[in-house]
Amino acid sequence: MPTSSTRNLNEAPQSIKDILVPLIAIIIGLFMVILDGTAMNVALPSLEIEFDSTLSLLQWTVTGYALAQAAVIPLAGWLSDRFGAKRIFLISIALFTIGSLLCALAASPVQLIIYRVLQGLGGGMVMPIAMAFTYRLSPPGKVGAVMGMMGIPILLAPALGPIVAGALVDFATWQWIFIINLPIGIVGIIIGIRSLPSIQRQTVAALDIWGMIFGPLAFASLAYGVSEGGHDWTSAKTLIGISIGIVSLVIFIIVELRQKQPMLELRVFRSMDFSRGIVIQWISQIALFGTMFLIPLFLQTAKGYSAFETGLIMLPQAIAAGIFMPISGKLFDRIGARPLVISGMALLTIAAFLITRIGADDGISSLMLPLALIGAGMGLSMMPLNTHLIQSAPQNLVGRVTSLTNAAQQVMASFAIAGLTTILTKRFTFHVEDGIKTPLEMWASSYSETFLVLVVIAIIGMLLGFLLTKPKKLTSDEESSNTAEVPIMMHV
Repeated sequence: MPTSSTRNLNEAPQSIKDILVPLIAIIIGLFMVILDGTAMNVALPSLEIEFDSTLSLLQWTVTGYALAQAAVIPLAGWLSDRFGAKRIFLISIALFTIGSLLCALAASPVQLIIYRVLQGLGGGMVMPIAMAFTYRLSPPGKVGAVMGMMGIPILLAPALGPIVAGALVDFATWQWIFIINLPIGIVGIIIGIRSLPSIQRQTVAALDIWGMIFGPLAFASLAYGVSEGGHDWTSAKTLIGISIGIVSLVIFIIVELRQKQPMLELRVFRSMDFSRGIVIQWISQIALFGTMFLIPLFLQTAKGYSAFETGLIMLPQAIAAGIFMPISGKLFDRIGARPLVISGMALLTIAAFLITRIGADDGISSLMLPLALIGAGMGLSMMPLNTHLIQSAPQNLVGRVTSLTNAAQQVMASFAIAGLTTILTKRFTFHVEDGIKTPLEMWASSYSETFLVLVVIAIIGMLLGFLLTKPKKLTSDEESSNTAEVPIMMHV
């Protein structure tokens, strides 16, 4: 076997088995980063006691992590093209692992916040690079199946995060939330070094300095401002964050459109398939992330379950997502994204509606079907829509496109959480002032009314799904030709 050869049309992998080991390295990195993003919320009460600190300060361990991720996502595509996707991916995993070690050793809230930002800087580039990497590795005719396999950790990790973190906090110490990342990260790096192919670097212009400044500033400011809006849309923090974000975004767009080699390739919006797809993705992200955000809150505040119990109750969602994700990947290769996105959003609509019917006295059994439907809906629609967006863009811009879509998703997720938090708070205040219901009934009614908003959003996403066009069926030679623009150096 050759020790180093360029992957050409005849050497492209013909089956998923051919790329299974490098895919494991990618999945390990993805799972670790996403799991840590949801696990931290569970540890905040323990950290308050441990550091004798306030929730408002410790909340920055979550906010700082998210903002750091939003800031570096726009850089992922350029760095991958300039220095190689394999190198940047492994450096990102290493940076995240080192940040985890430092977090476990943190002796004060300020130290923990700084180390979480370091984690976020590493973790932010993992998702877009992993998606572009996986797409380029996929055998002809099996892109959907491979992307579906990669999507399993994306949906399982957020659901398992509260379970893992709750168990570690209850039965060990909060430091173990970060300590468990060390062996996982080391194994992922070792497998990655040995098995990940080296995508040949592309010729890129010098770093787009203004894009590097205003891109991260725009996405981080918007994510921060919108997240603060969940507490108070008229506060100085909210208004300053959103204002800086909007101004920076406008400047960023102007700068990028004038660049021959921009950091984020915004000209891809000239493709109507891509433009329609990303608008649908934004709508679906609000419905998906909004549901994932509201249900754990509903279980803990309205139903009184602990974080660990909430994680266990959420298992049907995780299991359903894990089952339907690979199914949707295989179906995507045959029928395209449109029927899958429509079906997934329909299931999410039904689930959100069923949750609006759950009363204060209903037990856990009433949640099993809605949770399973949410998982199935997410599994059916999420990765097919992402894969559709990648296929709608020029193949030599895959790395830049995944950075663009992931940066936008970060902002839309913040918008969903902030907006739904505002609606939930206002509905609860209304019921408190009404003074007729018990506290449990007030929470149940408030959540039911908030989920009605998600029903409407999910219906809109479902209807917009009809606008997706089925991609032209490519032959194996045509698909290989697309990939040939980005040669891959195979190191065996």
